[in-house]
Amino acid sequence: MTEPGPQNLITDVNGITVGNAEDRTALTGTTVVLPSAPATAAVDVRGGGPGTRETDLLGAAATVEQVNAITLSGGSAFGLDAASGVTAWLAAHGRGFEVKGAIVPIVPAAILFDLANGGDKNWGDTPPYRDLGYAAAEAAGPDFALGNAGAGLGATAGPLKGGLGSASLVLETGVTVGALAAVNAMGSVTFPGSAVFYAWPFERNAEYGGRRPDSDLKAHDLDLPAPDEAATNTTLACIATDAALSRSQCQRVAVMAQDGLARAIRPVHSPLDGDTVFVLATGERRLTDPLTGLALIGAAAADCLARACARGVFEAGTIGALTGYRDRHPA
Repeated sequence: MTEPGPQNLITDVNGITVGNAEDRTALTGTTVVLPSAPATAAVDVRGGGPGTRETDLLGAAATVEQVNAITLSGGSAFGLDAASGVTAWLAAHGRGFEVKGAIVPIVPAAILFDLANGGDKNWGDTPPYRDLGYAAAEAAGPDFALGNAGAGLGATAGPLKGGLGSASLVLETGVTVGALAAVNAMGSVTFPGSAVFYAWPFERNAEYGGRRPDSDLKAHDLDLPAPDEAATNTTLACIATDAALSRSQCQRVAVMAQDGLARAIRPVHSPLDGDTVFVLATGERRLTDPLTGLALIGAAAADCLARACARGVFEAGTIGALTGYRDRHPA
């Protein structure tokens, strides 16, 4: 039987660290997933409005198969500059792809829209994201905050405050799989008018409240935002595993992991969402059965991602007009 890792975080994967940095005046932030050594990577983009950086190099025909970090940031297009701060931090620490004596850090990134959440975005010609990226890399470690932290600080999830969530599973094969999600979805993570998460069947150890549905819930109903609020969206995610996977195998895991978003958020992958899932494989554990082993990792990734989405919203407290789950639905 699979069970969560010791911390129930993506950092249960050995060698993976996470760092957060926030600008609480602007109500925005950045999260960095930082492996201790270059990790094989892939990405799958399903949303209709993505904002990304250096994702083309994760394609099947690209030369570089490993990355040094993944950056998830608020700020919409401004937030892509957070990867520049992460790149600078990595270069200063001698970490990157070596080309004729030069060190070039490889840092794919994706952003979510949090520009209309009530924070003060009057930053003039100095958006905070490069500094936030550097600070997040500097802060990276095995422990990190959830909810109103990093890229989840200014996020919303349907009618609720969104946030940063994480979860993990250790498979019977000994392989560890973890997920990290910055949930800023157009869709809702709970049944309309209910405290029950769509992801309730996958919950472990009451990690997001332990609420269970009754017979009155209607899964076909949707809790949609008003038309003028529908652009404040996108869920960003990163999956990590200690399995030894090729880039094409990582790509398959990314595809399977997207099902976790569909289990946790309705609707998802909309024309206005930029839903993006990265995968990192550190390569510590060889698969004895590549086909079945890969299928189990992909299934675990989807389950972990569904749990991470629900947990991110559960852990997020109220900020201003953005109502937290536990204030909306007291225990």
